[in-house]
Amino acid sequence: MAHKKIMPCLWVEKDARKVAKYYLSIFKDGKLKSYKAYKNTPEAGGNFDMAMMNFLGMDFQILAAGPLFKFNEAVSFVITCKDQAEVDYHWKALTKNGGSEGVCGWCKDKYGLSWQIVPQQYFKLENHPNKAKQLYALKAVMKMKKIIVTDLEEKKK
Repeated sequence: MAHKKIMPCLWVEKDARKVAKYYLSIFKDGKLKSYKAYKNTPEAGGNFDMAMMNFLGMDFQILAAGPLFKFNEAVSFVITCKDQAEVDYHWKALTKNGGSEGVCGWCKDKYGLSWQIVPQQYFKLENHPNKAKQLYALKAVMKMKKIIVTDLEEKKK
């Protein structure tokens, strides 16, 4: 198996295979690359399991080794979406079954991992040469939970 120089390791409490399947159910282009359960390992303090998966062209390791560490907002992933349908899909998939909505396009999945779901249109407006368009888009996003593409630009009167 080829190794990437940097790969996120997501520490969860239990069942790395189940967690990997959850993410792979959301990111349809993904695949489970490997799974291994370690039993009665005195060097590691007992049982744990690991899964390796790949989606959106990126490898992730899931380490299920107990409740020692929890996710927080200091680490998160940004998903750039081509349109509102893709924003809606990811928002719904990540917030259902125990996930939660935040502001400015931020949400948490059922494991507590933070995601920001952002349409490409916002990044275009954020870098627009017209400063008024930049400011309008920023102010609009600050008032939203899920980002609504049509609400990013001021309506013509």
